[in-house]
Amino acid sequence: MASDQPVLPIHNAPATDSQQDSLRVKYQWLAVYFFFNLALTIYNKAVLGNFPFPYILTGIHTLCGTIGCLYFYMQGAFTLTTLSDRENITLFLFSLLYTINIAISNVSLNLVTVPFHQIVRAMTPFFTVIIYVIGYRKVYSTMTYISLIPVVAGVGFATAGDYYFTAMGFILTLLGAFLAALKTVVTNRVQTGRLRLSPLELLFRMSPLAFVQCLVYAYFTGEAASLRDYWYNSMTSTMMIKLLLNGAIAFGLNVVSFTANKKTGALTMTVAANVKQILTIVLAILFFHLAVTPMNAIGIILTLVGGAWYAKVELENKQRNSAASVSHPKDEGAVPLKA
Repeated sequence: MASDQPVLPIHNAPATDSQQDSLRVKYQWLAVYFFFNLALTIYNKAVLGNFPFPYILTGIHTLCGTIGCLYFYMQGAFTLTTLSDRENITLFLFSLLYTINIAISNVSLNLVTVPFHQIVRAMTPFFTVIIYVIGYRKVYSTMTYISLIPVVAGVGFATAGDYYFTAMGFILTLLGAFLAALKTVVTNRVQTGRLRLSPLELLFRMSPLAFVQCLVYAYFTGEAASLRDYWYNSMTSTMMIKLLLNGAIAFGLNVVSFTANKKTGALTMTVAANVKQILTIVLAILFFHLAVTPMNAIGIILTLVGGAWYAKVELENKQRNSAASVSHPKDEGAVPLKA
């Protein structure tokens, strides 16, 4: 799995029982993440077909996140950390990053074709590496870099199509991919850095802010006005139940996503997002009889093989790091490398 720790040139060492248990837990969280992510992706497509309000739908997701976290807080599942004004500002900026990323993604989709949008967003793992290398001075093994190539290139082949974009569309799509990487990195740092917030507490603090921001976006894009007409003319009790269930799944995905990010690392989450994109295509082939060209098939295989290769490389890196910590104990004068 992903390791954001520096890699030392130490020979492989067999994984201990505790390491194997830790890896097993990480794989389990990633498996649950895939399930929730695929379920919500398919459900969102179905809901948006009859409820064409993406910002309102995102607002429902954040509202359900607020209500869900409030319930668990009242049940004593987590406690609130005392934060300074600066730390509260950090969380507010994080919520802005969350909603701005959605907004830029939606705007850029109107300026570029879907295949171009997908292939640029598939570059998120590379942006994640750049952020860590430049911002945190982290070091990755050469094999980690190489294993990312099929993960990214595979998405390009799998979604090959009409690549059209405007200059502004190109800039916004590229910015969206960078912001997606930045959001994933910040999510990990907030949970593993100095703040060390739990996934539920982070979601509890962020969801109300994101909800208000989604309402503001909905107002300025005209969704709020259109929703009023939809409410009186087209809203049904069945649709309300579907929206509520959609919000519940989104809440589950957010909790699982934050937890998986904390346990596996930001780079692994961006690789997992690319693999999820391919699995969505595979499901579309199986259930909706989506036509596949030989190039698309090559892309699917490339990404899946690349994802497995990346997991193998990161497992070996963790074993090297573990061997290094045993071979160079701190009391022998070794200086520990900071994350």
